[in-house]
Amino acid sequence: MVVCLAAIAAVAITLLVVSAGATTGGERAPRAGAVSSAAVEEPECAENAPITQVLSSGSAWTMCWRVDHNTGLVLEDVTFAPAGHKQMQVLASLTIGQLEVPYDTGVRTTEDITAQGFGGRSMLTLGEKSCGGERVTADVPLVGDGSVGGVETREVLCRETVDGGIAYHATADTPGAEAVVERRTDLRLSTVSKVGWYEYVTQYTFGADGSITPELGATGDLSPADYTDKAHGWAVGEGDHHHAASHSHNAVWKVHWALGGRGGQRVEQYDARDTDEMGPKSRVVAGSLQAIEREGTREMGNRRWWRVLNPARLNEDGHPVSYEIGLGASSSFTFTRDDGHEHGGYDIAFTEATDCQLFATANRDGHCGRGVPDYVSDREVLDDVVAWVAVGFHHVPRDEDQSPMESHWQGFTMIPRDVTATRPDVPPGHESVNGSPPPAG
Repeated sequence: MVVCLAAIAAVAITLLVVSAGATTGGERAPRAGAVSSAAVEEPECAENAPITQVLSSGSAWTMCWRVDHNTGLVLEDVTFAPAGHKQMQVLASLTIGQLEVPYDTGVRTTEDITAQGFGGRSMLTLGEKSCGGERVTADVPLVGDGSVGGVETREVLCRETVDGGIAYHATADTPGAEAVVERRTDLRLSTVSKVGWYEYVTQYTFGADGSITPELGATGDLSPADYTDKAHGWAVGEGDHHHAASHSHNAVWKVHWALGGRGGQRVEQYDARDTDEMGPKSRVVAGSLQAIEREGTREMGNRRWWRVLNPARLNEDGHPVSYEIGLGASSSFTFTRDDGHEHGGYDIAFTEATDCQLFATANRDGHCGRGVPDYVSDREVLDDVVAWVAVGFHHVPRDEDQSPMESHWQGFTMIPRDVTATRPDVPPGHESVNGSPPPAG
């Protein structure tokens, strides 16, 4: 189904049932009790009509979106309204910050975002099979911001409400009792961009649970110009004569945080390590948080994740609201331009927001630095936080990848941590569970 921007703009602002949830300024909000109706306010977007979606839990997402010539799909002013709670801004913006594709032969690499871009003519018009939901139009500049060369109005954004699987499943110990179970829905936004032989799916999934999952899917064709030997590729086709070159897809997403509004953000790293102590059944594991107060880069580790929090905004239990960043599976890498740099090779970096720091590498404003290693070099105190999340995928070709290859994916997940005191859509019979449960019997 094709949906034009005018039709979306005409949709009335969705009303939700909300309560006095987490508040700003350190004031502890009362636990959900008296419920009143309030509106989920849509942002005033500079270009396209805002996106608003209520999901299965009763929670809602709102955001602005636009198409940038370099980074393609850009999401801005992203807010989440958990069921029964006030609306809260989560992100100021979210987009991809660079995609580098170096080949194992060492003779070719590309910086697809800054060299060609995911917007403009690279962003493809979607057909019925490209999008299982609504195809939304936008004015796509042909060159730069459109001031030269004009724009094309095309259906480039796919907006879908998809099945997110089992939201929860709880079975009572009482014999014959039915399970308390619900499935969930998620909002999925995607675009498709063709760069060289590859076609990339930029995809963002916003869960009914408040999660955000950025992903990059790669399909299209293997480069016919990049065939090599067995040491640097994989045999495809008959026999052992043609070896398609292995290569990497090194992607970095730029996440500008705004939990409850820009500024006042803090960053922490969580680590859990084995101790020398053995318990009755297993080794004791001790976990701790480390404050990251200044700009810098960090690397993945076992049982390690990061969170961005707003200490001035508390949930109903008095805990600061935050989002956890989990990298999942990733091939760690160093950008070609960062090789040999003392800060090169990172899995995540945190910087203070600056308007001219646009790309992870090949940044065109030399005053701001050429890339993330330059951005963190002055070790500025963090307040208006940007996370640069690097997720690599080493692609060793296979016979099945030949024309066109199956989509392969890389990405990461951001999940709410203490945004609400309990899950926002508590099922009947579970309302009293908050903290340690009462003794059995």
